[in-house]
Amino acid sequence: MGFKVGEKIVYPNHGVSVVEKIGEGFQTEPVAPKSFYHLRLLSNNSRVMVPVGNTGLIGLRRLTQRKDITGLMKTLGDGRFSATGDWKGRYKQNLDKMKSGELNKIADVLKTLNYISSRKTLSFREKKMYERAKYLIVSEIAVINGLDEKEVERQVDRALARSAGSRPVVAH
Repeated sequence: MGFKVGEKIVYPNHGVSVVEKIGEGFQTEPVAPKSFYHLRLLSNNSRVMVPVGNTGLIGLRRLTQRKDITGLMKTLGDGRFSATGDWKGRYKQNLDKMKSGELNKIADVLKTLNYISSRKTLSFREKKMYERAKYLIVSEIAVINGLDEKEVERQVDRALARSAGSRPVVAH
């Protein structure tokens, strides 16, 4: 999967990034020069270099398509959860979903943690994961739809409120 300079893409667990340049990077070994994507993370303007051949391994992907956002918002509000009993098992499952960088999996994490937080206090790590998942979803939807992040956050909160208010259907 090739990306172009100026294209906005998603760097898993970090969010929307811009490809600023495609070129050589720092070499750690005396081998043939490697080509790198030079990315700027929109969340904090930090820069990252990713070897062009490692995009699949790292999970770089294009932004979710606008047509898929409606389905994502329905998923956030539907009341289906996939949570294991203890928080350690749930945390590991959720961590794997977060690392995937896939918006639907991140939405599942957010929705599940939102439901649990409406019933009991989340652990510190789960609170951090909840905040990260929400940020990743809100920021990507805002970029895709050209909306203010505060407006998108209100939409996400409304969907989560619908979801938490319904009886959970546990899906495994």
